[in-house]
Amino acid sequence: MSLNVELARNNMIEQQVRPWDVLDERVLEALSAIRREDFLPEAVQNLAFADMELPLGHGEVALKPVIEGRLLQGVAPSRGESVLEIGTGCGFLTACLARLGGNVTSVEQHADFVEAARAHLAAAGIRNVHIEHADAVNAYRPGQQFDVMLVTGAVAELPPRWREWIKPGGRLLAIVGESPVQSAILYTRGGEWSEQSLFETDLPYLTHAAPAARFAL
Repeated sequence: MSLNVELARNNMIEQQVRPWDVLDERVLEALSAIRREDFLPEAVQNLAFADMELPLGHGEVALKPVIEGRLLQGVAPSRGESVLEIGTGCGFLTACLARLGGNVTSVEQHADFVEAARAHLAAAGIRNVHIEHADAVNAYRPGQQFDVMLVTGAVAELPPRWREWIKPGGRLLAIVGESPVQSAILYTRGGEWSEQSLFETDLPYLTHAAPAARFAL
């Protein structure tokens, strides 16, 4: 293990993530314990701890570490809770969810991402993840409800059917709105649904989830 790599990892936590109000020690431990660099494409592994989005292919990106930290803290899966993730990407956030929660189902539309993430999770010894190859916006049907759902790409509006996937008392965290001003919104299913805006950001849209095109004369 390179001391320089571990120093860079620690600096990512202490100089980027924690100062952005990510104070949940379980989340910080997960971000530190999971080797982020091992989940990224080789071409960008040297930037694994940088405060920037990293290209994965297909126009998709790995989120900034600060955004990953805020998302994990916002949805806060507990051990034993079932988790649904929309957008596996490189699989790093998936691995963190698996460390924090119970069984994780992750949905990814790109077959090569599915294969790579499965390999990386296996290499990391993470066994409580099942990855589905599907379009989560229009086609996916989970066949069960979950305690926690995290959406890793933006949607112009929350698809109504996603609410049906959440158990009573459960929560759903999604990035909602129109670029460049989107909000991370935590939806909680009580007797009625409640909403809490956590922070503002600007992320790429999930496929089929961008705002409708506007035509101007």
